[in-house]
Amino acid sequence: MDTQMLVAAIDAEIARLLEVRRLLAGTDRQLTHTVKKRTRRQMSPEARARIAEGQRRRWAEWAKAKQAS
Repeated sequence: MDTQMLVAAIDAEIARLLEVRRLLAGTDRQLTHTVKKRTRRQMSPEARARIAEGQRRRWAEWAKAKQAS
């Protein structure tokens, strides 16, 4: 068996399994693709601290400029 025949056999099996799943689930819509839930990226505590410090600095500059005017 060459790779093209293997891929075709796997695709046929996937289609058959999706049809069985659709029938068992009792839905009328065909499953063409699955929706992957997006995950949020995790920020390290160090990165969060750097961002917070930068924001505090910007806020202090803004407050200082506001007092001066």
